[in-house]
Amino acid sequence: MQPVKIVDLFAGPGGLDVAAEKLGIPTIGIEWDASACATRREAGLETLQGDVRSYKPSDPIFKRVNVLAGGPPCQTFTVAGTGVGRKALDEVLGFIDRMVAGEERDKINKDLDNLNDERTALVLEPLRWALEAIEVRKKPYEAIVLEQVPAVLPVWESYAEVLQDVGYEVAYGLLHTEAYGVPQTRRRAVLIARYGTEPVNLPSPTHRAYRKGVPRHAGDPRLEPWVTMADVLDREYSFSVISNYGTGGDPKARGRRSHDEPSATVTGKISRNRVVSEAGDDLTRFSHSEAGCLQTFPRDYPWSGKDVGQQIGNAVPPRLAMHVLAAAFGWGPPTDEMLKRLETWKVAAEPTLDLGDEETNRGVEYV
Repeated sequence: MQPVKIVDLFAGPGGLDVAAEKLGIPTIGIEWDASACATRREAGLETLQGDVRSYKPSDPIFKRVNVLAGGPPCQTFTVAGTGVGRKALDEVLGFIDRMVAGEERDKINKDLDNLNDERTALVLEPLRWALEAIEVRKKPYEAIVLEQVPAVLPVWESYAEVLQDVGYEVAYGLLHTEAYGVPQTRRRAVLIARYGTEPVNLPSPTHRAYRKGVPRHAGDPRLEPWVTMADVLDREYSFSVISNYGTGGDPKARGRRSHDEPSATVTGKISRNRVVSEAGDDLTRFSHSEAGCLQTFPRDYPWSGKDVGQQIGNAVPPRLAMHVLAAAFGWGPPTDEMLKRLETWKVAAEPTLDLGDEETNRGVEYV
């Protein structure tokens, strides 16, 4: 298929958008957080600042869009979060059944408002967009790309059943980021769908999976060794990173990764990770640029606004996104030349918006 333009729901600072733009595909992102929007503005990414629930596929601004993407907020679904999303999983799946059954949207919205955490309900927004594109816009998205934390995989499974019933071929599962050349171990639940009868598959790994204590050159010779922190950071000395991720604050449980290993999962608290020398002396902690590089953002990406660490930790790694997008479009794996484009970011010119009729777009806030 030929992508024309992507609408990215919950777009964050631009992880998927960076990958798409480097593939030559224009994007428009919807994002609530002002700091993430500040980064997007500095990067020149077309952005609507606001609540995804305030927009719909038939809005004139989206008339050229033929690809839907999204990574809804994951805080209530993550192990590190409150767990409200996991407890409400059966309830969320029930809402999907109600949406498919055509129940009045006002009644569904009222019940969604009664969930303990409104962020849990936001995981249903991509499905609303997909169904309204068919029912209201009368023009299905040609491809859909969704990603989230592993706990959301049952939701994607339910999504798959719905999308298959309305004409999509679908693939979903868990992907390990280091298996696609990201210098970081991170698992993501991914769903890709393509309208029509052509089979769709998740992207095939290009690198070996990381296993503690196993040499990076061991394993399937058809795959590249996993990428290390030293491969992407300009630190010409040995170091280790002591992470607080997943420890509950227990010093004895803190993970440790060497410079010749992939990073542990980059979270919004990456600034708390200690970087130490072989002798155990404290070194300079990761800068925003370095943390972004571990996520495979360009090293000169213009991070802006507040809480940049959280922006970086919440984003999808652009390198993984490039692989997923290529698979969703039925292309081959990204070439080395395509992937190399992710190394630097040139600030784009002011985005040209396809506003359509000025009157019908009145009240839409552009960033």
